[in-house]
Amino acid sequence: MLDKARFPGVHAKDDVKCPYCFAVVPLQRVRFRCRGQAGRRPGCAPVLDERLAGYTGSTAGASLPPVFAASGRRSRAACPDCGQETGSRVCPECHNALPSAYCDSPGRIVALVGAKNAGKSTYIAVLLHELMNRVGTELDASLVACDDRTIERYKRDFARPLLEERRLLPTTTSAATSPREPLVYLLTRSRSGRFARSRSDSLALVLFDTAGEDLRSREVRDLHLRYLEAADAIIFLVDPLELPGARAEVADGPPPDPEPRDGEPVDIIARVTEALRERNGTKPGNQLHIPVAVALTKIDALRPGLLKQSALQRTRDGVGVLDLDDREAVDEQVRAMLHDWQAGRLDLYLRQQYAEYALFGLSALGGVPRDGRVGAGGVRPYRAEDPLLWLLYRFGMLDGARPGPGRFGRRAAGM
Repeated sequence: MLDKARFPGVHAKDDVKCPYCFAVVPLQRVRFRCRGQAGRRPGCAPVLDERLAGYTGSTAGASLPPVFAASGRRSRAACPDCGQETGSRVCPECHNALPSAYCDSPGRIVALVGAKNAGKSTYIAVLLHELMNRVGTELDASLVACDDRTIERYKRDFARPLLEERRLLPTTTSAATSPREPLVYLLTRSRSGRFARSRSDSLALVLFDTAGEDLRSREVRDLHLRYLEAADAIIFLVDPLELPGARAEVADGPPPDPEPRDGEPVDIIARVTEALRERNGTKPGNQLHIPVAVALTKIDALRPGLLKQSALQRTRDGVGVLDLDDREAVDEQVRAMLHDWQAGRLDLYLRQQYAEYALFGLSALGGVPRDGRVGAGGVRPYRAEDPLLWLLYRFGMLDGARPGPGRFGRRAAGM
């Protein structure tokens, strides 16, 4: 590790947090990679990048034009060896490429956590697809993979089996036996105001498909702690069928999982919370100041039993803002459901440990799968984007509104 690098914790306003190794470095120290040789264009020859190979654990694909030092505050720099200008900035610690938009605007990292049965892999596949298509259009936002590894892994492990072949995704294996890299995306949203210049805000979506047993093992859990420590927000996914009293609401749901459970959802959240407290030095009794979204997945299995007037029965209006009335109604109903299912201690624990949290109900598939395959209607996600929209609102990247005269009345700026 180079000196002066700062890892997750308190850092200066102009620091850049690498979405790969999570080192926090001053923008001034961000490095550049030479453009290299292309056709008859002069440039530096490829060399083995030992830092990048150390990060990936392989020399495959790590022979690239060299990295050189220049002020990362600039968008371009000339290679001192070949004189060619380049705009390819890289992390000085792991040498992964850093997108320009991520360096030039405040990037945010969102972590995803859940037990084995919560449907993390399915949620990742569907959320990314929605952001690339319907939700992205609604928000005037683009979602772009930050590296080729992310592109290939998403297609191979998520999109092709679930969205094209309609096969359910397998249970995630432990990182102790099958090391994985995160999926790293940059969500960029264009915003303009009547009295201000147009600007773009960025959000780094760094998603690990963490196995439930990884949260039980301290040794393996530590591999994920840097990812969690670096996060600006956390989304906890909770399988409601693991909550006491919730299964009685399901008339025709999936059979109980014969494999041992990872523990009740509150236990999973508690393991992560205590690890974060220990790493951050947060004193007992003090709340953690990180926005937390807690989402009940597979809500489609419960919807037939919900009241017709239920907030969870309503479909969110796709208008590019957060409906604050709807957000509060969903939060209140999910809280009431937890208490009805004798799972109120989950709500109590969150209130004690986190200064800010919100509750959600969603379905990635939109129907109950059968025989290892998606239902006959295909993948029909229901409010899968809600946790992320709330986080965008908290980050100031999305406006909030309360219905009033016309389509929307009072508007509330993101906080």
